[in-house]
Amino acid sequence: MTERPPLYQSPGEKGKRGFEDLDCYQFALEVMAKVHAFSKTLPADEKYDLYSQIHRCSKGVTGNIGEAYGRYHYLDSLHYYSIARGELMETLARLIDARVLGYIPQPEFDSLYNLIRQAEKSLNGYMAYIRRQRAGSQEFGDKKVHEDQSIYEVKPEQEELFDLSE
Repeated sequence: MTERPPLYQSPGEKGKRGFEDLDCYQFALEVMAKVHAFSKTLPADEKYDLYSQIHRCSKGVTGNIGEAYGRYHYLDSLHYYSIARGELMETLARLIDARVLGYIPQPEFDSLYNLIRQAEKSLNGYMAYIRRQRAGSQEFGDKKVHEDQSIYEVKPEQEELFDLSE
């Protein structure tokens, strides 16, 4: 397979930039860009339905990869990588909808399908790597890290600011 130039190249030092160096992010970015290009061909009556759904889920993949990368504990990261994978599968489901409805020709669908499967394979591989690394488990064990629930107190002089009758 030939090396493709990335759609986005961070100005930082290669290998030390962050999530944008991940292959799974680069694949997800390519999926998002191609899905957005395709969505411009959808009929006008799909603007508030399929068009908006496919935009949100394709952007959700890249967003959740970024969020996962920013998490410290590996289980917290895996949670967001898993959401990214779910968004990727939702993107595929929306493309299948578009194919069944006749909005996308088979060759274009096949190309996007293969790209999504590459992104999925890359994301699954990275998730396996994260599981093996177990970052944060030395300090916090193998349970998800979370903050204790905060308890908020409303003082009598503040009650008029809030409708507490419900």
